Amino acid sequence: MATSPPAVPSADLPPLFAAEVEHARAFVDGMMAQGVVVPVPTDPGGGYTHEQHKRNYKAIYLGGQLYRVTGEQAYADYVRDILLAYAKLYPTLGEHPAKANQNPGRLFWQVLNDAVWLVHAVQGYGDIRDTLRGADRQLIDDQVFRRAAQFLSVDSRATFDRIHNHATWAAAGVGMTGYLLGDEDLVERALMGSDKSGKTGFLRQTELLFSPDGYYTEGPYYQRYALMPFMVFADAIAKNDPKRRIFQRRDGILLKALNTTIQLTYGGYFFPFNDALRDKSLNTDELYHGVAIAYAETGDPGLLDIARSQGRTILTDDGLKLSRDIAAGKAKPFPFRSLLLSDGPEGGQGAVAILRHGQGASHMALVAKNTSQGMGHGHFDKLSWQFYDNGHEIVSDYGAARFLNIVAKEGGRYLPENESWAKQTVAHNALVINGESHFGGDQKLADLHAPQQLYFDASADLQISTATIDSAYPEHGVTMTRTLALLDVAGLDAPVVIDVLNASGDSSLTYDLPLHYSGQIIETGFPISRYLTERPVLGDANGYQHIWVDGTATPTADNAFMTWILGGRFYTYRFVPQNDLKVILGESGANDPNFNLRREPMIIQRKTDGRDASFVSLLEPHGLYDGAAEQTVGSRSQIASLRHETHDGYDFVIVETKSGAKTALALSYDSDPAKTHNAKIDGHDVRWTGFAARIALNGESN
Repeated sequence: MATSPPAVPSADLPPLFAAEVEHARAFVDGMMAQGVVVPVPTDPGGGYTHEQHKRNYKAIYLGGQLYRVTGEQAYADYVRDILLAYAKLYPTLGEHPAKANQNPGRLFWQVLNDAVWLVHAVQGYGDIRDTLRGADRQLIDDQVFRRAAQFLSVDSRATFDRIHNHATWAAAGVGMTGYLLGDEDLVERALMGSDKSGKTGFLRQTELLFSPDGYYTEGPYYQRYALMPFMVFADAIAKNDPKRRIFQRRDGILLKALNTTIQLTYGGYFFPFNDALRDKSLNTDELYHGVAIAYAETGDPGLLDIARSQGRTILTDDGLKLSRDIAAGKAKPFPFRSLLLSDGPEGGQGAVAILRHGQGASHMALVAKNTSQGMGHGHFDKLSWQFYDNGHEIVSDYGAARFLNIVAKEGGRYLPENESWAKQTVAHNALVINGESHFGGDQKLADLHAPQQLYFDASADLQISTATIDSAYPEHGVTMTRTLALLDVAGLDAPVVIDVLNASGDSSLTYDLPLHYSGQIIETGFPISRYLTERPVLGDANGYQHIWVDGTATPTADNAFMTWILGGRFYTYRFVPQNDLKVILGESGANDPNFNLRREPMIIQRKTDGRDASFVSLLEPHGLYDGAAEQTVGSRSQIASLRHETHDGYDFVIVETKSGAKTALALSYDSDPAKTHNAKIDGHDVRWTGFAARIALNGESN
């Protein structure tokens, strides 16, 4: 794995690479000034010893790279000295004293962090190993790296043989150690699982953890995290064993996964599906590696655009090539686009639909989450959605309840409210039946079922996704079908979001449809019975115990809307009232004694005592507000009415603007793309072909 320092004077290095060298110098020089500090592990995530061992593996990794790039012996000596200290410490370690409910590590409280340590340390060691005296090399080989590989692949077999990101990190560390030490047994163990049968291991993980479109089953946040060991180990495989053609495996699945990871972002931040921390973006170490490695394989100029926006790279030959090509002006804008990403190893476990309109940082993105559960990090939010516009998340997803590596917050682990709130259905923009979460909040049951993606299209004037599921509430026999669309409405400057959710059960049920939004309410069309001197709590379980009720209302067809403002733009949410419909305005944060939850607003449409329910809603972006200029434009909705009609199994959503223009969304739910449908909408005889269509009802050509 080691290579000689490049014969390139530092003055000739391209700017991005040269800046990365200085960034690494600043960190490693600071570590060298402190000397070698390798403490006995005692603390959980975020504690002193935890953070010191993290700093140490970073110093080993970057110190080795700096030696390879600069040829300065001091860096090789420092990496040697740290590893010799670990050679003394590692044989003395047992289970970590701060172990919790995860499989315990040696250096860290969970085995995952030990695997991450090994992935980094083995790369830095590879860069300086050939400089060592035989005795030092043997000591470090045997007492650090062989012991670490043994711990991960044998002593922690339960983790190593999982199909999970923890196992990916472990396999990568063990396999790269095998390549460095010339140990074929370790390599095969990493590639094929501990018993070398191929039922587990790195190669099997590439088959089962990604869909054919490169979507990772745990969601974008963990896709970003898992991508580093996938890409780094694959790069090692490609260099040490090119006959395996690892980057061509399964139709180039790892390179697809890198591209898909980038597509699963808005403004550089990942869509916060499942257990996700919302501050994670493309500016992360995992993606610096992934982008550089993928660019070296593909030469895709769009990846140069991503690296340029990151402003970071890695100190390898791949990072050098990428930096040179950026300096040569070869970058082209990364093609963010509307697309459907299937879920599941065969692509049959639902999908993520991403509908984008416009270009640049302020473009519009509608995301329909119709995926499988996502294993233990999944949330109970079938057929939920998010919406982004003008650089902001407008219709939001909570993500995870966790303060990573902040000791005061449960040692940086997931908080209890992650189970009681963040995973529950009511915490998402998803339909809740009888106040119960999907699958009764049972992850093992949820893992057995997934939505069915019925339709997707990304035409110029109508982008649309439809999915269905009939297994989320088996005890009530409920089927839910949801269509989400970006619809061009005649007379409006931007598309509107249309949401049509039909549900039916086998008995009388209560249906709750939450919408979690970001912003400040400007006005409501309906009068609200406010709770001004008290804040009742909406329920006592399944997330409802965390919702404060601010007010309730009973809207009519004429006044069923509310408007809020965020980021200098207005958003009007409009819906079609059903019989027995009540609206609840609320906020998260009730029953939260340790202030673990963010306070975020929501509106809930509630229909009681019915077997069937049809929720038809519209979200309209409009106007602008410039506080500095004291200017307000278009703060009022330009839509006069929203109506819903059904005929012969068809759904029609009719949008009329204040100027009198009428535009309809027609849904046949017919999978035959060639079948023609006829109906009468609002007094007009209309025809369309296939599943869905946009229809102008007063003169505009269709």
